[in-house]
Amino acid sequence: MNDRNLLRGLFLIVVSLGFGLGSLRYSIGQFSHAGPGLFPLMVSCLLLVIGVVSVVRSRFVDPEHMTFNFRNIAIILGSLASFALVSEFVNVTAGIVAMVFLSAFSATTYSVARNIKISIGLFLVALAFHKLLGLNLVLY
Repeated sequence: MNDRNLLRGLFLIVVSLGFGLGSLRYSIGQFSHAGPGLFPLMVSCLLLVIGVVSVVRSRFVDPEHMTFNFRNIAIILGSLASFALVSEFVNVTAGIVAMVFLSAFSATTYSVARNIKISIGLFLVALAFHKLLGLNLVLY
């Protein structure tokens, strides 16, 4: 069982079940007055659908060999840690920029223009979370 598509789908299913079942410990509420467990439950349900679609799709496409690039895994984990540290000591915007520019080293090509576009997109998502959902994010 070394099919990359199948393993990706199964991993998404396991992660979605973990977070979805964990969210059931919180109050779900209603759509008109959502509880703290509704958002993680909805996201985990969407992730579960994506995982099931990936598993079904893996039965109809040619299997791809699964490989692990430990250098890239370390780069991604380091960039996530840099996001947490920079966000804590500077602000979330600087954390986003640090995460994007560091994680880009795991790609096959490095593009500063692409990194700037991704950083702007993630900043706009964080800004929407701050303004529309009222999350307490120190963006600037």
